[in-house]
Amino acid sequence: MITPTDAGSTVIPCLRYRDARAAIAWLERAFGFQAQAVYAEGDIVYHAQLVYGRGMIMLGSVGNGGEWGALVAQPDEIGGRETQSACVVVTDPDAHYARAVAAGATVVIDIADQDYGGRGYACRDLEGRLWWFGSYDPWRENGL
Repeated sequence: MITPTDAGSTVIPCLRYRDARAAIAWLERAFGFQAQAVYAEGDIVYHAQLVYGRGMIMLGSVGNGGEWGALVAQPDEIGGRETQSACVVVTDPDAHYARAVAAGATVVIDIADQDYGGRGYACRDLEGRLWWFGSYDPWRENGL
């Protein structure tokens, strides 16, 4: 199997959650991620890797004692705004939308066909992080 890093590089979003254990369970249930690795002690998650297809996110607890966490603001600390978000390519955005809504995701941009191609929607997760899910695949659309 060829991994994304076999191509020379990959980008993996890294997120922090106040209740990382609950976030992992919710991200699995709502968005279809699968926990590949979770390094934790009690309620503190030092590092977790969640996969979705060939993509991955990494996450940890806000108060895990690491230097990185001190550099990241949570949405509730900055008026619910985000300074970044993750975009996830899905094969069936309507089914994904229904799954996320059923799990309690807050939809901020309703599902629709996009002018640039594909179909997608934006939502917030259980701690207010912003996500985009859609069928537009820049790798395929741009011949990459």
